[in-house]
Amino acid sequence: MFDLIVKNVNVVRPNVPEVETLDIAIKDGKFAHLAPSIDPSDASDVVDGEGLHAFPGVVDAHMHLGIYHPLSEDIVTETRSAATGGVTSGISYIRTGRYYLNKGGSYADFLPDVMEASDGRSYIDYGYHVAPMMQQHIDEIPLLIDRFGIPSYKIFMFYGSHGLHGRSDDQSAFLMTPPGENYDYAHFEFIMRGARAAMDQFPDKADYISVSLHCETAEIMRAYTKMAEENDELSGLAAYNAARPPHSEGLAIAVASYLAHETQFPNINLLHLSSAKAIESAMLMEDTFPDINFRREVTITHLLTDFEGVTGIHGKVNPPLRPRSDVEALWQAIEDGNIDWVISDHACCADEMKVDQDNRNDVWLAKSGFGGTEFILPGMVSEARKRGLPLHRVAELVSWNAAQRYGLRSKGTIEVGFDADLALVDLEETWTIRADESESAQGYSPLEGHELTGKVKHVFLRGARMVDDGTVVGEPTGKYLSRPTA
Repeated sequence: MFDLIVKNVNVVRPNVPEVETLDIAIKDGKFAHLAPSIDPSDASDVVDGEGLHAFPGVVDAHMHLGIYHPLSEDIVTETRSAATGGVTSGISYIRTGRYYLNKGGSYADFLPDVMEASDGRSYIDYGYHVAPMMQQHIDEIPLLIDRFGIPSYKIFMFYGSHGLHGRSDDQSAFLMTPPGENYDYAHFEFIMRGARAAMDQFPDKADYISVSLHCETAEIMRAYTKMAEENDELSGLAAYNAARPPHSEGLAIAVASYLAHETQFPNINLLHLSSAKAIESAMLMEDTFPDINFRREVTITHLLTDFEGVTGIHGKVNPPLRPRSDVEALWQAIEDGNIDWVISDHACCADEMKVDQDNRNDVWLAKSGFGGTEFILPGMVSEARKRGLPLHRVAELVSWNAAQRYGLRSKGTIEVGFDADLALVDLEETWTIRADESESAQGYSPLEGHELTGKVKHVFLRGARMVDDGTVVGEPTGKYLSRPTA
């Protein structure tokens, strides 16, 4: 009757406060039955869960596969890494311009190359968000939805004067945009208008059409970067935090929110909020514009460390790691129910690319971003138990909420009919993050030496074992997620 039964696990489900000891039956890649006891003779294969906690597979809805390494290579190593942490679905941001494929032009020509580089190489199910960098891309939004199953779009608000790592004197060359086009507030407005028109064109998919914003203000960053560079008392990650101050986030959130109100575009995602001021602005905007259906995310690294907890400049990221007071503000927002999901913002950047080899301590020359997808579930479990956050809230934050927002209708929970994506966790095992034990090609971690309690032991993707006792097994069987999924 069943392909697999996983017996004797403590099942953690979003929106279900009680943790139940159940058996889980799987058939044709779907959860088929949950009960206190299922006859093992009813299945071709039986796994003893040994009392581990079963979480729905993690949905890492914010990754950057292929940003610093060829996509065809990055998707292999970084999804293997993701899998060891219980991630079974990932959505990666991608765009034209420098980095990624280093290619401009239309998405009609760009995305087939992305699909070819991805196909057959991922250890997790995967999808893409797209950033419309020019007017042509806004015109292609219906094509992105209808042909490629991509209903979610990104705006990098700081790209008006900055590249990935700092000031940029020639944004047109960096972004590979046509002469006469600007990446500015007007362009952001037109993206929202294009997405609003798409909601009318595709009413059956309207709930899943969303715009996500990296909220930092280029003008504030430009002035404060100059001040930080000239301040002899600041260096490293503390200087980078000062160069991209929290009120830059707050101001950008306010601008983005008003543009959404003006364009009558309701589905806005505020990405990787990093500070108390960002949270303050986000909540003010929710009260001010009840017509906007806001979602708010934070990264696992912003929750687990601050800029003083990272050695060297490997922790450079946008927005920056903040002081401990901001870390605590993010956790307070989670406890208040004001954060919707936790992601990695994973961008594998090996040391030889991350830091200038002749000026290894110069934060201004270092690249931005680092990996961390494998730490979402164990990091959240470890910290949540210290802080008294219920496990079902962890399942909501790492799996369910993002899946529902982004149209992964078959993902995010352990219920009959959903994809049988499963992570079995030992809540009592304490371990230390060591980069040399990771499947990632990065070779370091800003979280090196951090101790966590809660270890992912076994992972199943659509009912097939993908990780056995912490080790990846089998071949890459991840499927492309054309959204909304069935």
